[in-house]
Amino acid sequence: MISVETTLTAVGIIGNIISLMLYLSPMPTFVQIWKKGSVGQFSSVPYLATLLNCMLWVVYALPMVHPHSMLVLTINGIGALIELTFVLLFIFYSEGKQRFKVIVMLLVEFAFVACIAVLVLTLAHTVVARSLIVGSVCVFFGTLMYAAPLSVMKLVITMKSVEFMPFSLSLAAFVNGICWTIYALIRFDLFIMIPNSLGMLFGLAQLILYATFYKSTQRQIEARKVKGEMGLADREVVVVIQDSQLQ
Repeated sequence: MISVETTLTAVGIIGNIISLMLYLSPMPTFVQIWKKGSVGQFSSVPYLATLLNCMLWVVYALPMVHPHSMLVLTINGIGALIELTFVLLFIFYSEGKQRFKVIVMLLVEFAFVACIAVLVLTLAHTVVARSLIVGSVCVFFGTLMYAAPLSVMKLVITMKSVEFMPFSLSLAAFVNGICWTIYALIRFDLFIMIPNSLGMLFGLAQLILYATFYKSTQRQIEARKVKGEMGLADREVVVVIQDSQLQ
């Protein structure tokens, strides 16, 4: 018979793999940003929220805070590095006030996580107390991370377009939420279960929106292409007329 510990490890490893896919899922978005040379209408909020979430879970999973959480520690450490890279790319391809705002938010996040770590390690003297404090903070900001795409979801509903809500990110968030909710149920860890179960629901909502507005998005993209072609044709006609008048 398979032991609970073996099952927990297996689910945790699967969760790590899916989480890694989630962290890497914005790659197509940043390839698009790189090609355009601008962030356009894309929002930095999901990446900043994910970075903050990862850094807080790293603190939570430290041996002196919540022992025996190596799987949580490793994937969130990797996730923090990946998300930091995305945020730095976002800063590089943004301009003016938008760039300044992202830089300020990034510095605030670093300072906040450092304060949490220092205060907990110096003022709380047992792993139970440390786990409770950091875990509660993780639940709050983990929920914010999964709720961050709500701003994008509002844009989707307003524009009736999913062009700026990447499908890969929504799907990865949904599957990731399912996996880590199962992990938390096996381990009876409410701090992991609460934000991930909410993440599962938010991910499902995004997928429903994607299915709802996918066709209207394609129509809008096609209409822009046709309009662009017509504009180009009009300019060519003007040039021909001007040339004929000169002759």
